[in-house]
Amino acid sequence: MLDNDSLDILFNKARSHNGWLDEAVSDTQIQQIYALMKFCPTAANCCPARFVFIKSNVAKQRLKPHLDEGNIDKAMSAPAVVIIAYDLEFYEKLPYLFPHTDAKSWYVGKPEKIKSAATMNATLQGAYFILAARAVGLDCGPMGGFNNATLDQEFFSDGKTKSIFICAIGYGDTTKIFSRSPRFSFDEACRVI
Repeated sequence: MLDNDSLDILFNKARSHNGWLDEAVSDTQIQQIYALMKFCPTAANCCPARFVFIKSNVAKQRLKPHLDEGNIDKAMSAPAVVIIAYDLEFYEKLPYLFPHTDAKSWYVGKPEKIKSAATMNATLQGAYFILAARAVGLDCGPMGGFNNATLDQEFFSDGKTKSIFICAIGYGDTTKIFSRSPRFSFDEACRVI
């Protein structure tokens, strides 16, 4: 089991951040995040998530018009923002990613099944992304407040990649977060049967 300090970094003391210190996120850190999270499980190893890392001021200005008002400062002040998206053609890579059987045939011609699998598994990969970012020493600020349709037109002109959520990453400014909100107890949220 991980030690308590590691558990604090990943879970117990980790927070969603709204403000950021003026410290850069390196391309090496971004690559470390992906190197960790890529091994986390998805159904039939389908790996539908696609990640666009926005660091430059030019790229941030492309992102800004698609954000809800309440997320503009959070995103613009972050050293980097990643768009977590899914590829609707993920199944085309299943012969490579899951060669044990003809998993591609599970999806061909089944758009509802494709979208459901892509959304669920890419969302899982987005959660793994957050944990991996924390593991390499970064803080995260996941956000859903943006216009998916216009953002997708801006960053995914292929029409086959669709955004799920965005996540600011960097070194969080602890003076800009609220006290931790309550969580349900085990008995309120869980049953063992």
